[in-house]
Amino acid sequence: MRIALFQPDIPQNTGNILRLAACFNTSVDIIEPAGFFLDNKNLKRSVMDYYKYVTLKRHVDWKDFYTWSQKEKFRIILLTTKSSKKIFEYNFKKNDILLFGRETSGVPKEVHRVAKEKLVIPIKKGLRSLNVSSAAAIVLGEAVRQLKMV
Repeated sequence: MRIALFQPDIPQNTGNILRLAACFNTSVDIIEPAGFFLDNKNLKRSVMDYYKYVTLKRHVDWKDFYTWSQKEKFRIILLTTKSSKKIFEYNFKKNDILLFGRETSGVPKEVHRVAKEKLVIPIKKGLRSLNVSSAAAIVLGEAVRQLKMV
């Protein structure tokens, strides 16, 4: 189980997700370009001293990430508001990568096309979406529960 962030642009969200991943022993993939440097003070403040406990892999772009993920036999699971398949109705597997889009614009159509599955977190009708770090916590929590990873 891994978390992938597509071109993240808010360092505090990325820091929160790195801390979450450290606590659940989950690796994180950053798909560049990010909207900030990984030595950003806001990222460091939110990840705190948990940075040393997370396995982080950076990919220069989507193509690099996608090629690597296919070679390593991972399934890409895109979290999106443009799906009707709920995370609670999905059977997660240990070779899943939970892919989260850019906070300001999500992911491009080419990413939607190649995602093995597209899942949504059900929320109150009429509201748009959750913060990406909150979404990552909910989905990883469900995957960890199903897979009995902790």
